[in-house]
Amino acid sequence: MSEHTAHETMTLKLIVWRQKGPDEPGRFETYLARDITEHHSFLEMLDVVNEDLIREGIEPIVFDHDCREGICGTCSQVINGLAHGGQTRTTVCQLHMRKFKDGDTIYIEPWRAKAFPILKDLMVDRSALDRIIQAGGYASVNTGAAPDGNAILISKEDADYAMDAAECIGCGACVAACPNGAAMLFTGAKVSQFASLPQGREEGRIRVTGMLQAMQECGFGNCTNHYECQAACPKGIDVKFIARLNREYLKTLFM
Repeated sequence: MSEHTAHETMTLKLIVWRQKGPDEPGRFETYLARDITEHHSFLEMLDVVNEDLIREGIEPIVFDHDCREGICGTCSQVINGLAHGGQTRTTVCQLHMRKFKDGDTIYIEPWRAKAFPILKDLMVDRSALDRIIQAGGYASVNTGAAPDGNAILISKEDADYAMDAAECIGCGACVAACPNGAAMLFTGAKVSQFASLPQGREEGRIRVTGMLQAMQECGFGNCTNHYECQAACPKGIDVKFIARLNREYLKTLFM
């Protein structure tokens, strides 16, 4: 049975990080979230709070979002110290208020990482992940007519492995959860996605070196096996892809 019946509402205390801009000092501010039901998602709860703030003449809380279906990963927030709120394989937009109870205090912060500068309030600049992709997260192909579907045979094992890696949505939770601010899980998933397929092996050497260099230039840290990245990932990306990333890099040293 649910803790709350359909007609019950909750009042929660929110302690939210507010920051006007990248070069402005930030601070925590306290707000009340009133008339919240268990059916509200976390972002819908913030919508309710923002409507109240607007009526009071207070600037609403800025946060990033898009799909609200757990697909895009832009709803990047640290809730009570945990990326995406800590519910297994769940983004913030799919976190529902039934996980909280009336009177709870909730701390809400942006991603905290050198490579993710804060733009405003809970919104951060995650374009560093895009720069890693631009450095090699693709396979070059000749344009023209689509090749025959059976022209390149791929085993089910390789296809499944590549699809598991491709599940990464690039939300950055792995970076936010890592004590080193590392993007190794993200980069490892993108490298592994192509390394397991024949279409991606041709550029494998330049891909892994380019993406690792971009990762360092963007200010990400290195992996020291805390496994926080895997625990925080809303898609369950496995740290085995970091091991694959390391193996692919070692190949470049001895080829």
